[in-house]
Amino acid sequence: MDYQFHDLKDKHVFITGGGSGIGAALTEGFLAQGAKVSFVQRSDASDFVEKMQKAHGVAPSFFACDLTDVDAIKTSMTEAQKCHGDIDVLVNNAGNDVRHSVEDLTPDQWDFNHAVNLRPYFFTAQFVAPFMSKNGGGAIINYSSISYMMGNEGYAAYVTANAGITGLTRALARELGPQNIRVNAIAPGWVLTQKQLDQWASPEGLQDHLERQCLKTHLAPEDMIGGTLFLASSASKMMTGQVMVIDGGVVVTG
Repeated sequence: MDYQFHDLKDKHVFITGGGSGIGAALTEGFLAQGAKVSFVQRSDASDFVEKMQKAHGVAPSFFACDLTDVDAIKTSMTEAQKCHGDIDVLVNNAGNDVRHSVEDLTPDQWDFNHAVNLRPYFFTAQFVAPFMSKNGGGAIINYSSISYMMGNEGYAAYVTANAGITGLTRALARELGPQNIRVNAIAPGWVLTQKQLDQWASPEGLQDHLERQCLKTHLAPEDMIGGTLFLASSASKMMTGQVMVIDGGVVVTG
């Protein structure tokens, strides 16, 4: 990276889903700024932690956690703070864009989808808010998606959750602003993680989406780092309640 946000050095950054996909890129991006990073995810991330240790001389702290279990999330965040001090920056990144049809989705599947894609966003923020307030402020960054702006088909529960993330971001920004806690969202376009390439991408689909982009390059996980660092740093100190779209120019906001 050829950019540096000096005020992120030694900050404690907590990332959900920080060991794979976009989250892994974010973990590495914050480590490169000299931040102390902890993250949770359900699958084992030991190999990734070792890779970061070799690359940066310091390892992120990984806590295995099922994000549908709110108590487990809070336990992991408590342990993370024991390791690195109070959380300064929270990045809610983890999500699951599983596909489904309208007619086939059951109530239990709907509830599980939101237990992964929306509910943790509130309870992680609820956890960090008192600590950020005590320390004079902090930054919360919620990963949404342009899927709800486009009205995409094939995963209505996920699209609904991402619209909810935007609403939650604005509500939290209003309520936590007096405590100098900034809350913003990032809405990525189609970021070609390995999961996307393995499960959803086809040559036809990729070409169709690229034609919608103003910038004719597919998005990679690394393309999410700069915007996230900006929202985490004091460079965006008067920015809150906003949704930053990083999609190569598919949707237009404002």
